[in-house]
Amino acid sequence: MAFEGLTEKLAETFRRLRGKGRLTEKDVREAMREVRLALLEADVGYQTVKEFIANVTERAVGSDVLASLTPAQQVVKIVNEELTKLMGGSGARLSMASSGPTVVMMVGLQGAGKTTTTAKLGGLMRRQYQKRPLLAACDVYRPAAIEQLQVVGSQMDLPVFQEGQGDPVRIARNALRYAQDHGNDMVFLDTAGRLHVDESLMNELRRMKEAVNPQEILLVVDAMTGQDAVNAASAFDQALGIDGVVLTKLDGDARGGAALSIRSATGKPIKFVGTGEKLDMIEPFYPDRMASRILGMGDMLSLIEKAEAAFDQKEAAKLEEKLRKDRFTLQDYCDQLRQMQNMGDLSQIAAMLPGQLGRQIRDANIDQRQFARQEAIILSMTPLERENPQILNASRKRRVAAGCGMEVSEVNRLLKNYEMLRQITRQFTGKGGRMKGMGGGGRAMGGMGGRMHGFGRKKRLK
Repeated sequence: MAFEGLTEKLAETFRRLRGKGRLTEKDVREAMREVRLALLEADVGYQTVKEFIANVTERAVGSDVLASLTPAQQVVKIVNEELTKLMGGSGARLSMASSGPTVVMMVGLQGAGKTTTTAKLGGLMRRQYQKRPLLAACDVYRPAAIEQLQVVGSQMDLPVFQEGQGDPVRIARNALRYAQDHGNDMVFLDTAGRLHVDESLMNELRRMKEAVNPQEILLVVDAMTGQDAVNAASAFDQALGIDGVVLTKLDGDARGGAALSIRSATGKPIKFVGTGEKLDMIEPFYPDRMASRILGMGDMLSLIEKAEAAFDQKEAAKLEEKLRKDRFTLQDYCDQLRQMQNMGDLSQIAAMLPGQLGRQIRDANIDQRQFARQEAIILSMTPLERENPQILNASRKRRVAAGCGMEVSEVNRLLKNYEMLRQITRQFTGKGGRMKGMGGGGRAMGGMGGRMHGFGRKKRLK
C-alpha cells in the first residue's frame, strides 16, 4: 500500500520523541528534520514539504507544546492536523445539477485508468447514492476504448452510450440528450487521453466543456507516477479548469507523494481514490482519515463503512440470535468467510487498523486463498453435516477431503478453527442479551471477531 514506508519512518521518529520526558526546541527541530526527509523520500514536492515543515515547526516549538505534560503527543497531534490541512481539510463531494442530469467529464493521460475509473465511479454513485448513471464512450481514438467501456459497464450493470468513431463533442451532446430522454440522472463522459499533454487534446476537451457545460471535470491520475501526477494535474487545471482529482492505484507500490502534493500544487481537492483492481474498489477521499492512516492511527470509520457495506443487516441479526443460543453452524461459518472476502484485501483492512494491530495482520502473511479452500471443504459436506459438525467421524472426513481434493488434516484444521471461533464468540455473549462489546453482533464478529488460524502465525484480533 501507498505510504507504508512513510508511515514506518514517521512512527520511528515519534517513538524517539516519546522516549523523552520533556522536549526542547532542539528535539522538535531534529524530529522535523527526520519528517522532512521521510516526506521527500515519499516523493512529496519540495515546496510542499518546505511549507509543511515550517508550519509544523512554528506550532510545535510554542510554549503550549514544550510545557505540556505529554509534548510528544502534542507534536503528533499537530502533524496530524497539518497533514489533514495539506490534503484539503475535509472531504470534497461532487457538485450535482439542480435540474437535469449531472454531467461529469473524466479527463486524464493514457494509462491512468480513466475508463475503468469511469465505470467504478458510476457504480459507486448507484450503489451508495441510488443514482442512475449513464456512461458515454467519447474516446474515439484509443483502440478498443469503446469496447473496454462496454465491458466494464456490463460488469457493473450500467448502460453505455456509444456512436462509434464519430466526433467526440457530438457524442457527448447526444449522450446528454439520451440521458434526459431515458431518465438517467448522471452522465459520465469517458474522454480521450494522450501520452502527454498536448494542445489538440486540450482544444477538444475545451469544445466538449462548452458543449455540455459539465458540473464536474475530474482528472484521473496514477498515484504510482509520483510528481508526474502533480505536474499533469497542474497542466490540466491551467488549460481546462478541473474541479477535482481521482487518484488511482493507491494500493500499488506507490510512495504516496502525489496525494500529499496535489492539493497544495493545484488548489484542487482529491475527491476519490482507487484502492484496487476490482470494480467496487473506489472510495471517497477523506483527508483526515488518510492523515490518520499515514501516522499509523488507523481509519476505523472507513473500516466500519466497509463492514456495513459487506455485511447484510438481516443476516447479521439472524447470526446474532444463533450465537446467543449457541447454534452457530459450519454453514454460518462459511457465510462469514464469504462476507469477509467482500470487505476486500486484508492488506487494505490492516491499513485501517491502528498501530500494532494493523502491523500484526500485515506481518501474519495471511493467504486469502485459504478462505476459498475452507469454503470448498464446507461445500463438500452434506447439509446435515454442516448443521451438525459433531457427526463428522473419520469416514465422513475422508469423504469430504476426497470431495474437495484436500487432505483430512485440512478438514481437521477447519473444524478446529470453527470450534475456536465458537468458543471465542461465547465470551462476547451475555445471557439473554446482545453480544457484549461487538457493536451489533454478527456483522462485527464476521469481520473482526475471531482468530485468523491456519493462515500463517496465529494472531488474535481484539
